[in-house]
Amino acid sequence: MIRPALATVLLLMASALTIVTPATTAQAVGVCGDVRERPWCDTRLSADKRAGLVLTRLTLEEKIALLGGDELMGAAGGEGTHTGTSNGLARLGIPTLYFSDGPVGTRQGMATQMPSPMSVASSFSPVTSRATGVVIADEARKKGNHVVFAPGVNIGRTPLNGRTFEYYGEDPYLAAQLGVGFIRGIQSQGLIANVKHYAVNNQEGEGYAVPGSPLGAAGEGNRLFVNAVLGERALREIYLPAFEAAVKDADVGTVMCSYNRVNGSYGCENEHLLVDILKREWGFKGFVLTDYGAAKNALNSLNNGLDLDIWPGFVYNPVAVRALVATSQVSTDTIDDHVRRILRTMFAYGIFDAPAFTDDASRIDVAAHHARAASIEAQGMVLLKNERSLLPLSQRSTRTLAVIGPEADLIRTGGGSSDVKPLRRVTPLEGLRQRLGAARILYDDGSDAARAAAVARRADAAVVVVGDKMTEGSDKAAPTLNAGQMDGIDRDALIAAVAAAQPRTVAVLQSGGPVLTPWRDRVPAILEAWYPGQNVGTALARVLFGDAEPGGRLPMTFPRRARDLPTAGDRAAYPGIAGTVHYKEGVMVGYRHFDERRIAPAYAFGHGLGYTTFRFSRPVLRRGTDAQLATVTFRVTNTGKRSGAAVPQVYVGMPSPGKGTPQPPKQLKGFSKVRLAPGASRTVTIELDRRSFSYWDTAADGWRVARGCYDVMLARSSRDITGRARAARSADCGPGALTLR
Repeated sequence: MIRPALATVLLLMASALTIVTPATTAQAVGVCGDVRERPWCDTRLSADKRAGLVLTRLTLEEKIALLGGDELMGAAGGEGTHTGTSNGLARLGIPTLYFSDGPVGTRQGMATQMPSPMSVASSFSPVTSRATGVVIADEARKKGNHVVFAPGVNIGRTPLNGRTFEYYGEDPYLAAQLGVGFIRGIQSQGLIANVKHYAVNNQEGEGYAVPGSPLGAAGEGNRLFVNAVLGERALREIYLPAFEAAVKDADVGTVMCSYNRVNGSYGCENEHLLVDILKREWGFKGFVLTDYGAAKNALNSLNNGLDLDIWPGFVYNPVAVRALVATSQVSTDTIDDHVRRILRTMFAYGIFDAPAFTDDASRIDVAAHHARAASIEAQGMVLLKNERSLLPLSQRSTRTLAVIGPEADLIRTGGGSSDVKPLRRVTPLEGLRQRLGAARILYDDGSDAARAAAVARRADAAVVVVGDKMTEGSDKAAPTLNAGQMDGIDRDALIAAVAAAQPRTVAVLQSGGPVLTPWRDRVPAILEAWYPGQNVGTALARVLFGDAEPGGRLPMTFPRRARDLPTAGDRAAYPGIAGTVHYKEGVMVGYRHFDERRIAPAYAFGHGLGYTTFRFSRPVLRRGTDAQLATVTFRVTNTGKRSGAAVPQVYVGMPSPGKGTPQPPKQLKGFSKVRLAPGASRTVTIELDRRSFSYWDTAADGWRVARGCYDVMLARSSRDITGRARAARSADCGPGALTLR
């Protein structure tokens, strides 16, 4: 990940630290060695036992050397470097660990630029998320890395967040399922995933994009220092479930702690988050590493759960750590625990026993990954509107197609750790030219709305491609297409002008997250493509002309107005005042807020159209097994004329356990992606475990199922309910209600 350079200062400090770093730290050969000399090489032993054996052979100096990262310049993303490096120890055969960004591809020279996590989240498919992780891990491994800095599972509290594109949306259950899929994909390739940014890292800060820089600059609410103040219930129900699932369901190997403070304590020295919850309650056995430069205080971090200061490694420098041990402020047992976790993870994921990965990008199957990027992007495209079935277009009757807009010949991507240099690229314009032939495409860059409208008028249909600008380091000033743009083009006015001139207009959005759509009533078709990856042109052509269905559903609510957002109009709630941001909305995040306030969205969470139609039968609620409290069963039928995928969603409306504990009208607790041929049907069963009916009881410090009536809803989106069933716990909820144990 890219971080602001300290150039001369860093290099001088690095030189100084070299003097005190043990000379034995060097790259190991990558194989464990002879069991007679190195008993920890016995693969019959557990990872814990093997780590313990190595630990007995390490000197204190060697242990301390393993706690800090060793590469300063790799964060720039150059070919032949690594985002991070932790030198091994040749004397004991400890391999060097190499780390790489990240969420859309390895940022190490050139790589396949995959669709953004927001696009993957729109697929509502853990299988698709896993496939994305497989591609990224394959390339990271072939570039010599062991750990991938992904996935990011922070919650979309506000669409202004500059890294909205890098996460899985506003719902904790959806983020958990997609995060688990991605982690399984990464770790299926012999690599270690790194779930980030733990925790409550939901804004970059009020600021601006810096021309020529991959990072923005933030002032108020800056992620590096902001103190996120929130209650334990919101923490547990909204901001931690995706991390918990990463640990418990996906066995993630590493966790990245965040820059920000949570209730007063920095993420990388937060005992409640790192020790009480992550390591003790959830039983996490891997190691915690810093976001880049997130360590602030060696004493606090060592004693409160940070294992590896990966970059720049200055806080855990040998002089400082040795002094803390010498003065008994940090115990040797604490040092041992940090080192044991790093070693145990390396054993558990096969790093000691496999040949060292070599950096050889020539082994990447560039063509296959390019094709996979297009396939995954099509699954994440969300058809928001399709009046009169304008889409799919007919290739025969569309003799000329106007392709218009500043993003028509551009592929939008987010700045920072997701700024991958693509191995190949097919822009929307290029993909449509390949599809129809250059002679049938009328192109205009959209810099003059009147001229663009004239071009659109001459064609049989028009596709207007516009996007927004998002980057790590700063948030957007407004949830609009125009916010932060430097080219002077009014994208909203452009769409309106083209739509007025051409009744068969399709608006295609390359946005990092939800944006306002003031022109939506004047455009017959709207397709959200997100930050689409390097092969968007191929995917877009296939979707527009019906070779592929737009498979996505919204992972975040599209508001009608900026003032409808949960944090709108209250600077204490966002971006904060004097370095503190108050999460006043509690659990009412995203669609929960819109439902609770009865605010109509432009497009609801979970919404997405396809090229066919489906019918859902009445849901039947039954008692589940010991692990599942209940099951919801229903039948899905394709009532249209072509194959397609339905995404039935199950929401639960919970009773309030008492005053002061308001419940959202509904919460997503299950979903399925069902692909069916025309006329085909399938019975679907979604399991609801005890957590599906639970809330966090702050007084009891645990999950509880409240007494009362539960409304179980089958839906196409959070605002399109097709059927209901009832459940009861210690309450009379009418005939047919399922009694919960």
